[in-house]
Amino acid sequence: MTSENLIRAAMESDEIFIKEFHRIIKDELHSTAADFSEKSGIPASTIYKLLSGQREPNIKTLRQIVSVLRKIEGTEKIEFIAVIAARPVLDYITEKKLKVAGRLLTIREYSATSMEEAIIAAVKAERDGAKALVCAPIVSTTVEKILRIPVTSIMPKDSLIEAIELAAKKMG
Repeated sequence: MTSENLIRAAMESDEIFIKEFHRIIKDELHSTAADFSEKSGIPASTIYKLLSGQREPNIKTLRQIVSVLRKIEGTEKIEFIAVIAARPVLDYITEKKLKVAGRLLTIREYSATSMEEAIIAAVKAERDGAKALVCAPIVSTTVEKILRIPVTSIMPKDSLIEAIELAAKKMG
C-alpha cells in the first residue's frame, strides 16, 4: 500500500521520505505537487518544501498526507461504533448511520450468542477500528478491562418491562 510505504519511509529518514513522497506523487498518482496540494488541502508551498528537503514533515502534515493517500487507495478508516448483541436485538437496528452531536457515525453490528462470542467480538471490533463499543451490561464489565476504546452498556428499560409483562401473561 502506498500510504504504508510512505509511513515506513518517514520512520527511516527524511531523505527516504522525500524520495518516496516524490515517487508516489509522480509514479503512483501520476500527479504534480500542485495537484496533490489541491487534493489534500495542504498548502502548495508546504508540499514543495517537503519535496525539496527544506522542511521536515511534522506529524500533523504527515497524518494529512497519509489520510489523503488512504482515501485515494480506498483504505481510509471509517469511524464507527460497534454494537454487540444477539441477532434478534441487532435486527431492531434500522439505521446504519446515526447523527450524534453533529457527527455522522456508522453503526457496525457484531452478533454474539454467548459471553465468549461477545468478548471475541469486542476484541475484533477494536481491531477493526471501532471508536466505541455498545454491549450488554453482563459483558461490558469484562471487555472494559481489555479494550482501549469507550464501552457503554445497553440498558433496555422499555424492552425489560415488555418482557416482564409477556412473562406475566404466559404465567396465566
